[in-house]
This record gives sequence, structure tokens and C-alpha cells, in this order.
Amino acid sequence: MTLARYVAVAAISAALVAPAAADTVALSVDVSRPGAKIDRNLFGQFAEHLGHGIYEGVWLGPASPIPNTRGIRNDVVAALRALKVPNVRWPGGCFADEYHWRKGIGPRRAVTLNPNWGGVTEENAFGTHEFMDFLGQIGSEAYVSVNVGSGTPQEAAEWLEYMTTAQPTTLAAERAANGQQAPWKVAYLGIGNESWDCGGNMTPEYYLSQLKVYSRFVRDFNPAQQPDGQRMLKIAVGPGGDGPRWTEWTETIMKAWQGRSWSWDMDGLSMHSYTVVKWPPAYKSTGFGETEYAEILKSTLDMDRLIGIHSAIMDKYDPQKKIALVVDEWGAWYAPLPGSTPGFLAQQNSLRDAILAALNLDIFARHADRVRMANIAQMVNVLQAMILTDREKMVLTPTYHVFRMYVPFQDATFLPVTFDRGTYTQGDVTLPRVDAIAARDTAGKVWLALTNVDAGRPVTLDVTLAGVTAKGVTGETLSAPRVDSVNTFEAKDTVAPKPAVASVQGGKVSLTLPPRSVTVVSVAQ
Repeated sequence: MTLARYVAVAAISAALVAPAAADTVALSVDVSRPGAKIDRNLFGQFAEHLGHGIYEGVWLGPASPIPNTRGIRNDVVAALRALKVPNVRWPGGCFADEYHWRKGIGPRRAVTLNPNWGGVTEENAFGTHEFMDFLGQIGSEAYVSVNVGSGTPQEAAEWLEYMTTAQPTTLAAERAANGQQAPWKVAYLGIGNESWDCGGNMTPEYYLSQLKVYSRFVRDFNPAQQPDGQRMLKIAVGPGGDGPRWTEWTETIMKAWQGRSWSWDMDGLSMHSYTVVKWPPAYKSTGFGETEYAEILKSTLDMDRLIGIHSAIMDKYDPQKKIALVVDEWGAWYAPLPGSTPGFLAQQNSLRDAILAALNLDIFARHADRVRMANIAQMVNVLQAMILTDREKMVLTPTYHVFRMYVPFQDATFLPVTFDRGTYTQGDVTLPRVDAIAARDTAGKVWLALTNVDAGRPVTLDVTLAGVTAKGVTGETLSAPRVDSVNTFEAKDTVAPKPAVASVQGGKVSLTLPPRSVTVVSVAQ
């Protein structure tokens, strides 16, 4: 081969293996126009008695050889503490409307059935005391869902008295005898779950009648929350979709709230929306291609439209936005892993899910004036989990890394951004190529979260902060070799954050976003 021909072949080969050149997109952040607070509760978690979410995922029992503190596994606690989890919703989900709290207290626990999720037995070893201990260990607050479907207002009222009263009542004495002298704080109370379906298949009018009763009689008695403290907030059941059935539900509850009497109230309306594409869930959580990747992300972006529909109804009756829209179940729902119990909702967690999580968190942030609380489903071993466990083994998922990277956005102030989103096309699906949000944290530092949805092309962002001269930039990027890359117990860091490719020149920030990536950076001023 001649030298000239060798050089030509080498050049062609290099072109075939080299990454595509990055396009350049201008992005402007207007620091002078602060928006709503991105409430830290948007980063809430959800733990239901379902599959291995509680038992094995959180609870081992004090006799377990796996390191634990009073039965709660230490590795999971340490991982969750790093997320600064603001609240945990418990005990469900559908499980909540068949949960009777007395079976989960005291030295002798009743063994019951869990007919919703696999028809397995429920040992009730993880009950009120264990949940509150778990919250204390991870530094979080309680979002307790009370049983409206098969329970009674009296049962729920007595549970709240048991948990929160400091007065010398019989229930307070029982709590003390079970090991907790001081009353607990319950920050959030969910009044039922999906009452339009698994929570009782109620009409909106019937649920409204129950909401009024439970809101009136299920009280918080903790003296630290009365009356000038951080009072317990009550969350009503809201919609689960966008059709007439769901808009009628939101309309009914909000109209009644506007005309309410003194004896009942609420502080939030829940909304549930999973990324499923079609029911029953059929998309795989592993071994999928770029087409499925694009279809799932197109579906998840519908969250923005759904929030807009119900926010508009809420605005009619609550223009001051006193009532929060609480997206307390969201995330990807795929087909069960082969070989797993279908009712346990076990699935893997890929780079695709990290990008899906970032896109949803960005949507919530852009609606932060109305959406002030959200809970991803679910925390450990179930659906779009933060953490997967197998006996003594534990692995952090790509979704976990996104939540950890987004910690600086908790209670930060939203800043408007302007940029060309571009397009990414795969087959019949066309998506915005780039997503971005910006915020200023409580210490005054500016943060950017940037997602490159494109599975094959990098993009360079030239960032201008209006009124601010950037002096430095640091951060992390989460990416991986493939859209279906996952972390396993044997290869824990296949999808793990690495230092972001970023620099500052002339007071402007330059960032290169790899394909299929999430990047979070802070800008020094």
C-alpha cells in the first residue's frame, strides 16, 4: 500500500470511529427575573408494601446478619441520606386502603394478606414505629396515607392521635408502652389513594363526601405544629389522567373547596401519571433499542400537558394557587423482569430512566408555582427505583444519580432560560433534543441542569447569564455507552457521574453535553 493510500484509509477509518462533532446552541439565563421556589418536596420518595420495596429493601429485622440499625438496613439509609429526601409517602398506594394500623404496632404483629400485590402474606413487622424510625435515620418527613377505602374516619383519627398527641390519653400511653414517649410529627396526610380505582372505585361526588369527613376529624395534635408551627398539610385524591373522567374529578373537588365551610379544608390535590405508553406495561426495562428509547421519552414528556390541563382547572377556583398539585406517583412502569413475581413490579433501571427522571423534574420545576410536591414510584426495588438490593448486595441506579445531582435545586429559585431546543428524530418519533432549567440556590449560587436527549450526537452550549459574569464552572455528567446501559450488582458503575466538560471564557460558560446525558453544573460568580 502506498503512503498516500495508507493516509487516506486511515483518515476514513478515523472519521468512522470518531464521535460526531458537537453542534453549538446559545442558552441565556435571566438571573434578574427570579421565578417560583422549586420546593424541595418535589424530590419526594414513595415506599409501598409491595414486592421487595419494604421487606429486604428497607427492613431486615434486628436479627439479620446484614448490617442494620434496629432492623433497618444501613447501606440503604446511607444512600438515601445523600439524596436529602424531603418526604416519604407510606404505606401506599393501593396497599394503604387495606392497611389497618393497629396490626403494625406492639410486640405481637398480625400476619395478614396483601391481595393487591402478588397475594402474599404481610407480616406487619414494618409498621408505624419502624416507619418513623426509618424517617429519622434518613432525615426525612412523614407523608402518611390513611385508609379511606376499607377503613373508617374513627380508625384514621385514632391513628393520628396515637402518633401525634402529647396529652396523657390512652393512645398516647399505648404509644409510650410501645417505645415512643414523645409525639411524632406528621408533615403530610394523604386522604385516600386513587379513590377512583383501587381505593374504592368512587365517583367524585362520593369521594368528596368522604374527604369532608376525614378532613374534619383526622387531626394532628402535635403541639409543635399548633397553631403557629409547621402545620400538617392535607392532600386530597386528585386525577389520574386527562380525559373527561379526570377533568370532572378535579373540577368537582376544586369547586367544592372554593365554596367550603369552615369545618373542612385541604392543602393539595394529588395527581398520578406513569410513563407506560400502553397498558398493561409491555416495554422492556433492559435490552431495548433506540426506537423504544425515543417512544418512552415522548410519552413521558406528556407530563407537561397533563399538568397544564389540571392546573388550568385549579386556577379557575384557586387563582392564588393556595392548593398545590401533588404528583405523588410518577415514573416509568415497564414489563416485569423475566422470572420475577409479576405483582412485585420488579424492573431494571437504565440510562433511559435517568434521562426520563431529569425531564420530569425539569417539568415540575417549570410548574413550581403550582406543583410543589412529587413522589417518584418507588424508592427501593419497585418500578423506577433509586436503589436495588439482593440480600446483602446493593446497587445505586441511574435514577438515583440524577436525584443526587439535582439536590442543589431543592428550595432553589427558578430562573428563566432561553434556548433553541432543536430536534432529535428516531423513526417516527421527533423529540426536543435539549432540555434545560436554571435556578439560584439559597446561598446565591446559580445552577444549571442540562439534558441531551439525542442518542447519537453531542451538543455544545454557549451559556450567557444576563447581569452576571461567570468566573468558573464545575459539575457532573451522567451518561453511558448505550441507552439501555444499566448498573448491576457485578458492574455497579456502568452508569455513573463523571466530571462535566465545561469552561469559562470572557464571562461566558461553554458546556459540551455527550449524547444521551444529564449534566448539572454550578457557576461561580
